[in-house]
Amino acid sequence: MKKNRFLLILVLLLSLGLVLAACGTDEDDSANETDDNTGTEGTDEATEEETEATDFQVGMVTDIGGVDDKSFNQSAWEGLTAFGEANGLSKGEGIDYVQSANDADYLPNLNRLVQQDYNLVFGIGYLLAEAVTEVAGQNPDTNFAIVDSVVEADNVASITFQEHQGSFLVGVAAALKTESNKVGFVGGVEGDLIKKFEAGFTAGVKSVDPNIEVVPQYADSFGAPDKGKAIAASMYNSDVDVIYHASGGTGNGVFAQAKDIKNNDPDAYVWVIGVDRDQYEEGTVGDTNVTLTSMVKRVDIAVQSVTQQALENEFPGGEILAFGIQEDGVGVAKTNEEAYTAEIDEVVQEWKTKILDGDVEVPATDEELEAYLESL
Repeated sequence: MKKNRFLLILVLLLSLGLVLAACGTDEDDSANETDDNTGTEGTDEATEEETEATDFQVGMVTDIGGVDDKSFNQSAWEGLTAFGEANGLSKGEGIDYVQSANDADYLPNLNRLVQQDYNLVFGIGYLLAEAVTEVAGQNPDTNFAIVDSVVEADNVASITFQEHQGSFLVGVAAALKTESNKVGFVGGVEGDLIKKFEAGFTAGVKSVDPNIEVVPQYADSFGAPDKGKAIAASMYNSDVDVIYHASGGTGNGVFAQAKDIKNNDPDAYVWVIGVDRDQYEEGTVGDTNVTLTSMVKRVDIAVQSVTQQALENEFPGGEILAFGIQEDGVGVAKTNEEAYTAEIDEVVQEWKTKILDGDVEVPATDEELEAYLESL
């Protein structure tokens, strides 16, 4: 009897243990499921921005100078590349460019990016303004941006620069550097935009010394280095010793001519002022350099900024964005310290302060330049 009672108690205890074990397993599984769900939600939140960036596509259509023009096309691509690096994108994977061999390529290149579902499409250079106007009008759901021009449309951001201000400053540097009292200006295609460079440069030169002669000439192209070289040769042969170019890829020829002269005669006094980006490397000749300075136009910063705004659903469509000295949109490169000396920079900074303070209104057109020169 006692033995049977003992066996009954033992069976009850074993049964109770199994029930408790089963309950414990259910609770542990529930806890694990909760933990797993919490972890998944956290991962989803962490990758939300990354997914948004990888779904975003931005492309640019170059002017005829090409993406390696050492000037504004290249600077624009550097801006997109910087944006890509910051957001986990790379060429062909979220960012890309299409090069234009001539102006007939602008429309098909823009349409190509639209058809490939790019969220934002840049037209680099004022020569693309007409094409951007047409394509943007046909595709209101796609955002566009134009560099160096204004397109009036709700889905277009117009990126402009006060190039005349930066050109004024390098004009001051040229006036302080010249020994022949004769400097040159090489433009790409003559028009309102490049006239801003010429007017500002001439005003800067004449503000230092009204007696210095400024010789302007246009190549009628932003992609003709052979013409740039020929123009530079003619200028240097006529006693010009400093040339400022605003001509995109054409300016590569200006640098080539200056370097040829320097190679043949190391003591030759010839200088080039670059444009859009710091063109110090383009002036390297052995152990020396013919780049006096460069009028740096931060196309890269502007392109990167507008692209980031578009990614964050804050695209400035319909706005005209102006980047000048006040916004650090234009400036002067100081890389060649042997040529662009501290003494030159001191004077340049004095004139920069006058512009910022409103004491100098830099001319941007021929008419404004004429009036400015009369006031000196």
